[in-house]
Amino acid sequence: MELFWLFGTFLITLALGVPVAICLGLASLAYIVASGMPLVIIPQRMFAGIDVFVLLCIPGFILAGNLMNGGGITERIIRFANALVGWMRGGLGMTNVAGSMLFGGISGTAVADAASLGSVLIPGMKKSGYPADFSAAITAASSTVGPMIPPSVPMIIVGALSGISVGQMFLAGAIPGILMGVGMMVVCYIISVRRDFPRQEWKGVRELVASFFSAFWAIAMTALIVGG
Repeated sequence: MELFWLFGTFLITLALGVPVAICLGLASLAYIVASGMPLVIIPQRMFAGIDVFVLLCIPGFILAGNLMNGGGITERIIRFANALVGWMRGGLGMTNVAGSMLFGGISGTAVADAASLGSVLIPGMKKSGYPADFSAAITAASSTVGPMIPPSVPMIIVGALSGISVGQMFLAGAIPGILMGVGMMVVCYIISVRRDFPRQEWKGVRELVASFFSAFWAIAMTALIVGG
């Protein structure tokens, strides 16, 4: 009988167009009431689900990313990535990928990566002659590197739920994240050569060194987090 209330409430609310999250909540509430369980079990289970010390890392990483983004770190990362690969054919596209790899070590999420870098690079790429669809596509695709390169919010959640060491997951995700970024750069270069996308002038070793030291602490953020 309890299962009837569980699945019946879920299917009826779903058919009425209620959002899925609310459908699940109402179905669970109907099951608890029908089975005679005390309602106090709901806040107890909710608290037990979030009472995980490792999950404290998530707001910390989000705060660190927002603070560094507000402090101009995003522009410094883009400047260094542009000095590193911007001189190649389709350089701004590869700058987008390289910037995502570097910024992924700060935010740990793909959404923050796309929002921070995309707001700067997409208008810049369109102004330089890149198609709007290519600019948006490379930004969306490169942002997926963020959850791979440590710190990674999804890895923290998986580690907290499964008991796997978060530090080991961070170390395991670094190399695949770098390989993903390099692979995207190769594809970006091939497309840029075929479509004859613009390239920038080489700004010299001095600009490369200056931009590196300007973005040094943002780059070192990954090592500090993994070591910590």
